[in-house]
Amino acid sequence: MNTLGSLYIISAPSGAGKTSLVKALLALDPSVLVSVSHTTRAPRPGEQEGQDYNFVSPEHFDEMVGRGEFLEYAEVFGNRYGTSQHWVQQRLAEGLDVILEIDWQGAQQVRRLVKQAVSIFILPPSREALLQRLAGRGQDDSSVIAARMAEAVSEMSHYPEFDYLVINDDFDHALADLACIFRAQRLKQHPQQQRHAELLAQLLSE
Repeated sequence: MNTLGSLYIISAPSGAGKTSLVKALLALDPSVLVSVSHTTRAPRPGEQEGQDYNFVSPEHFDEMVGRGEFLEYAEVFGNRYGTSQHWVQQRLAEGLDVILEIDWQGAQQVRRLVKQAVSIFILPPSREALLQRLAGRGQDDSSVIAARMAEAVSEMSHYPEFDYLVINDDFDHALADLACIFRAQRLKQHPQQQRHAELLAQLLSE
């Protein structure tokens, strides 16, 4: 019997380094996948169907919403994004761990449907470091940067809703912290019971 994987929610304000940390974690751990979202936006150059996103029409997306097929969905800058419940369930049944990279609003939706989901919030080491990251290459004016900072602060205010906090100051340290969360989750009694059912039966036999 396959060991059931765990569902992880990873959220962060823009500029906290979430994408880089998740990419590095995937390189370290072949048992972890990132969910491939459905979206109504057009593919960008280099993006591949089924790998970067599942590209669907607005009508198809609405039909999926009506059938209750999404764990969570949201509209961002006029385009809609959603996480397929069926796809996630399939991967978990295969014993893989699945990461949802979503914001705090999506996290609330998922928690209502998947009570056992493990949620992680990534924070920057300081407001100054975050501001520097949001300023990027210095091509945006101060009003744009200020709006990004205000949005980031609003997002960070939801950190108490999450199970774990990872501070991304030193990248390698933050990556090690993230990997530890995944390892500890796999050592919990229920997944270990599934993974080592034969051993446990032998140990407890008369």
